[in-house]
Amino acid sequence: MRSCAKYIIAHDRWAESGTSTTGHEQVMVKEKNAAALPLYRELFQLGIYKRSQGRIARQATFAVLVIVVLLAAWRVSELGRNINHVVQFGVPAAVALIGVWFAFRLVNLSSFADFLIAVEAEMNKVSWPTRPELVRSSIVVILLIVFLAAVLYGFDIFWRSLLSLLQVLQ
Repeated sequence: MRSCAKYIIAHDRWAESGTSTTGHEQVMVKEKNAAALPLYRELFQLGIYKRSQGRIARQATFAVLVIVVLLAAWRVSELGRNINHVVQFGVPAAVALIGVWFAFRLVNLSSFADFLIAVEAEMNKVSWPTRPELVRSSIVVILLIVFLAAVLYGFDIFWRSLLSLLQVLQ
């Protein structure tokens, strides 16, 4: 909220001075104020940064982070198995809750969210292959890998037999 207020105040000052502002200057002021907001304050906000932009990239990133956090919580519960129930269940639950909250706030952190928005915008520009093109390309790649594996196996047999003939290998 404070960054928005600073943005509005800066915009009003420019308007009062008679100086024309471009959208780029306004964005620069907004980004500067967003960067000035400390990380610890941004971790305790409830809002979603640019809600409608980069949703797929953010959701995928959040899902991966949650999986990592839940695996970490499961591992902590395995480590505390022989101690007591508080350590076995309470600590992993706290790790899971804090980790999920941190993952949620991370994907809404302004700089990281802007990166994910840009990633999704670039992914939308990609011309993806059709299914038949994908199948043909996959077949070519698989056949090339099998061929190269056979060539390497041939080199291995050749060098093994040559070195055995020269009695370098016993």
